[in-house]
Amino acid sequence: MTPSNPERVTLALTGASGAQYGLRLLECLVAAERQVFFLVSKAAKVVLATEMDLELGDTPEAIEQYLTDRYQAVPKQIRVFGEDDWMSPVASGSGAPSSMVICPCSTGTLSAIACGLSNNLAQRAATVVLKERRKLIIVPREAPYSEIHLENMLKLSRMGSIIIPASPGFYNRPETVNDMVDFIVARILDQLEVPQELMPSWGSQRL
Repeated sequence: MTPSNPERVTLALTGASGAQYGLRLLECLVAAERQVFFLVSKAAKVVLATEMDLELGDTPEAIEQYLTDRYQAVPKQIRVFGEDDWMSPVASGSGAPSSMVICPCSTGTLSAIACGLSNNLAQRAATVVLKERRKLIIVPREAPYSEIHLENMLKLSRMGSIIIPASPGFYNRPETVNDMVDFIVARILDQLEVPQELMPSWGSQRL
């Protein structure tokens, strides 16, 4: 794996509940030797502290070092960019990765992307992915969904985005919270065409 690996992924964590999904996805992408451009909002940091007692750090450099150590990534495999770093690769179509995942995606971020806003780098990166006709995977976490939320998801789906609500299934008989997290992460990895062994495909035992 080198920093020039074309199979790099942008991963954004926003301020919805479900930070565990995003970090587990990051762990799996690192293990699969993908380079990850990591974006985390201020609200997402609050969620991480609340749901996981996790303090990432105050600067992109500190966060990058923490995540590199936590997931035993090679140097520069995880790159972290600040919310207003408009010179980062993800801010332009000429440097954007081929895929982006927003996991979890707050309904505020969902609305902003659907309306073409770029109030922060994650929103800008998403609009870049859309205009470049690349893969955008959105993992919303809210309950119940209002008509506004549903309209925004429909709008983005019609633009080619893939919507994967954070709604784990139970046919695999999960025994732990981690099993439920892995159910969603497995679906995301499948959409990214990243090999995974978290969840077998339906009916695979009969092949």
